[in-house]
Amino acid sequence: MSNVISMVRLAGDYLDERRQLGFALGISGEQVTSFAHFVDATGQTGSLTPAVVLSWVQGCAKYAKPFSWARRLEVLQPFGKYLRRLDPATKFPGAGIFGRAHRRLAPHIYSDREIIDLLAACRSLPPADSLRSRMYETLFGLVAATGLRISEALNLYCSDVDFDQGLLTVRETKFHKSRHVPVHTTTLSALKRYFDIRTRHGFPGGASPLFLSSSGGQLVKRTVHGVFQRLRTDLCWTARGSHPHVRIHDLRHTFICRRVQLWQDQGADIDNAIAALSTYVGHAKVSDTYWYLSGVPDLMAVVGKSFERFAADLGEDHHG
Repeated sequence: MSNVISMVRLAGDYLDERRQLGFALGISGEQVTSFAHFVDATGQTGSLTPAVVLSWVQGCAKYAKPFSWARRLEVLQPFGKYLRRLDPATKFPGAGIFGRAHRRLAPHIYSDREIIDLLAACRSLPPADSLRSRMYETLFGLVAATGLRISEALNLYCSDVDFDQGLLTVRETKFHKSRHVPVHTTTLSALKRYFDIRTRHGFPGGASPLFLSSSGGQLVKRTVHGVFQRLRTDLCWTARGSHPHVRIHDLRHTFICRRVQLWQDQGADIDNAIAALSTYVGHAKVSDTYWYLSGVPDLMAVVGKSFERFAADLGEDHHG
């Protein structure tokens, strides 16, 4: 590899190539670029070595845990393969040296009281009787009632709400797929009230974003998370999951868990129901939905009862 070509230049070429193939590379692209700047700042010459890679992987105090190191190293692996393609002498650390790079932490499952309090707190947002307060009430209420990802909710346009059919059209989701999401009549009623309030404030429906910024454009996630953080602090919540704080995304987890619990109480066929739920919430794999049965304490009873039935059937077959 020529020493006159900076690592930042190589990272740029790599990211351009990957994006042309359809990869978004948002956060991972930022990390590859950060790594490239780090390498250039060290004055590295010649082929890349594991020592340089590990210096970046382990060098940030914010990520001073093996799990975080594993994730950072995993992000760099495709870039490492790209560099080896240009320079076979490139040496990269093995992907598994810090253990697993992925794990799923138990989420916070909202109580009914917490959701009610959250929506009430939204109605109290300043300025009084503003579109802003009703918008956040509708946004968080919609996520709680449908299990949408916050990004999916923010990408909705008014034209994506079909009041006649009782459907939302969720476009270009996390996995670049679109889907129709049936909604309950109470959710439709809440959306109709919000549409009426929008119109009174001079923002009729049509081809505009469903949730608006202060300038009338599309509301962005960073703004929403900032508002939620203030509401969460005011409500003095204590996280009951494995994350340090209650998150907006936990509303989605709560929706999934409560639905499975309801089906369990109703004696539904859980396997068939989870397959349908997986499609409804837009999971790429049904195993992502099954995770809730073992990954969330609230649903361990479902697993226990299923195993009891399995053991009983196995015993009958054995004695028969």
